[in-house]
Amino acid sequence: MSLAYETVSENRSFGGVQGVYRHPSQATGTPMTFAVYLPPQAEHGKVPVLWYLSGLTCTHENAMTKAGAQEWAAEYGMALIFPDTSPRGEGVADDEAYDLGQGAGFYVDATEAPWAPHFRMWHYITHELPELVFTNFPLDRDAQGITGHSMGGHGALTIAMTFPERYRSVSAFAPIANPTESDWGRKQLQAYLGADRAAWERHDATLLMRERGYPGEVLIDQGANDQFLDLLKPETLAHAMAERRQPGEFRMQQGYDHSYFFVQTFMADHLRWHAERLA
Repeated sequence: MSLAYETVSENRSFGGVQGVYRHPSQATGTPMTFAVYLPPQAEHGKVPVLWYLSGLTCTHENAMTKAGAQEWAAEYGMALIFPDTSPRGEGVADDEAYDLGQGAGFYVDATEAPWAPHFRMWHYITHELPELVFTNFPLDRDAQGITGHSMGGHGALTIAMTFPERYRSVSAFAPIANPTESDWGRKQLQAYLGADRAAWERHDATLLMRERGYPGEVLIDQGANDQFLDLLKPETLAHAMAERRQPGEFRMQQGYDHSYFFVQTFMADHLRWHAERLA
């Protein structure tokens, strides 16, 4: 595994540094771009880190520029990591649809053609990129949280419930909550993982909540006016949390849709939530 990377850009932000970096990924077999925000406290030692996984069509840049997270990360002394959502480039499989292929990795390791050679986002997010950033940046490996929006919320929840010993906090904005029963899920999981539904179930937040839950508290924010409610299926995750008596909060936010205006509005709440649990 290569731990080398190059700096694309670095900008001062709220007393810290917002950087964008590129490295050769062995997991995807492509160059991968990611962003790291280091708060001013990182100049004096290691800081807690919050992973932010983005949604369909996004790159590392969407949340970095639209979520308004840096101000709160600086206040709480927390680093932010914004990975890309899929491999990209010449020779990487793609699809005409926006919800499959480049920009739509779904945070799984594909086993099916033509996706298998490059679409290994589960391994990339959970193994390769962590080794790179913890080796090269002043981050506290023992104080990690994870969050995300839409497809990224799906990724954050499934990863946190699979590795609960690693992530001390988890939250999500409008996650794809039950992909095995949604058109935002069945199509992609079959394409990437094949017809065996048992392979799909390991990447379904509702099913994982029913099976194992999360040892800490979980925070979910969902816009009540989200134009994709039928695809997200938030009610299935809410019911699973209630059935399991999962500690945490599931909040339906009246009037809010699926956009980054919704994410911006509640970002301070989520950063505070994670800061309290990573302190």
